[in-house]
Amino acid sequence: MSVNKVILVGNVGKDPEVRHLDSGVAVANFPLATSESYTAKNGERVTTTEWHNIVLWRGLADVAEKYVTKGRQLYIEGRIRTRSYDDKDGNKRYTTEIYGDVMQMLGSKDSGPTSEPGGGSMETPRTSTPQLSEPDIDTPEGDDDLPF
Repeated sequence: MSVNKVILVGNVGKDPEVRHLDSGVAVANFPLATSESYTAKNGERVTTTEWHNIVLWRGLADVAEKYVTKGRQLYIEGRIRTRSYDDKDGNKRYTTEIYGDVMQMLGSKDSGPTSEPGGGSMETPRTSTPQLSEPDIDTPEGDDDLPF
């Protein structure tokens, strides 16, 4: 048995790009930034940001097209997928993406969960949704400034 599960809480880097395949299926793509902060041994506060390529299909893509905008804080559950493609010069390239199965918009006023038919689900924002903050991580004793 194996598990491929990703949970992210971050901010949307740009408005989703949504396209519709010949079959009518919607696909949304957008970057999501997650940040981690810690205090280095010299007392300086350090923040590192990781960018994730998010891919949403069908109903979730439709919701992203209507409601997700740059800067919006999202909760995403999904799985990691790496795929290859040939660039315009014929070189093989690889990209790693997060295929989202669940999306929750954080910090909004709407309420009530909805489900996407045919897989995937989306929880719409709730008024009582707490804002998640970055954890404080102190660096261990050692020669480097890494938090682990």
